[in-house]
Amino acid sequence: MVAAAAVLTAGLLVFHGAVPDAAIGLGSLLETFLPWLGAVVPVLFVLALVRRSPVALVALLLPVAAWTYLFGGLLLPAPEPGPDDLVVVQHNVSDENDDPAGTARALADAEPDLIALQELVSPALGVYARTLAADYPYRTVHGTVGLWSKHPLTEAGPLDIKPRGVTEEWNRGLRTVARTPHGEIAVYVAHLPSIRVGASGLASARRDESAGLLGDAVAAEELGRVVLLGDLNGTVDDRALDSLTTRLNVAERGVALSFPAAFPVARIDQVMARSATVDHIRTLPATGSDHLPVAARITLD
Repeated sequence: MVAAAAVLTAGLLVFHGAVPDAAIGLGSLLETFLPWLGAVVPVLFVLALVRRSPVALVALLLPVAAWTYLFGGLLLPAPEPGPDDLVVVQHNVSDENDDPAGTARALADAEPDLIALQELVSPALGVYARTLAADYPYRTVHGTVGLWSKHPLTEAGPLDIKPRGVTEEWNRGLRTVARTPHGEIAVYVAHLPSIRVGASGLASARRDESAGLLGDAVAAEELGRVVLLGDLNGTVDDRALDSLTTRLNVAERGVALSFPAAFPVARIDQVMARSATVDHIRTLPATGSDHLPVAARITLD
């Protein structure tokens, strides 16, 4: 039984895409927590020792190898910073954040080139604007998402990623162009709809539809270099984000679990890029939000 469980764990790691979503979103739910399958291995190892089963111990090499292949690279040291690197911060600041000024200062302390924020509401929006103005003179805000930049921003405008069936005012996407010393970069900021996990499974239809619209926008982008910053309410292993992860590079180093802030179990705050490499991603100290901010270093190709 221990050996069979080891083989099953390895199979789920390698062939997670074969697990159907059906009506309850089982495949997507598995992929959201896919790295945590590695936690099964120590339990099975102890059981194998108790049972004194050489077969089970050998079988455990399968999930160990599968997990290492999929996620081991994230644990390697970050490469040395380069002269053309771009540092970015992504943070869902929460519309219930009672310390927007402190949050803004904490993000600026990381000295990024770009700061992307979601769940911007009044009057907190004004606090973020005033607190970041000195170091980040360029900004664009559309709906509840915004971008602060050390570099000039042009062509700023809202991005329509609104799913069908949403009748209330809803603007959670923007596109702009950052004129950096290393050339122009199309920057997208997005906040995809939330998902819900309940007795009936994973409710993610609106998130999935919004992700598809965002993927279409990225695919149609004429500028070669693209950076996407956002609370995507999904991990990079989740098939629902395939329209993005098949077109954009994701972080090569770093785990950076960002949600929930009190006990983070998944990174749903993402940094992706095209014609650039996301060398490393990490979390920053907790703010007044239920998300942890993430900072990433991007090397431009």
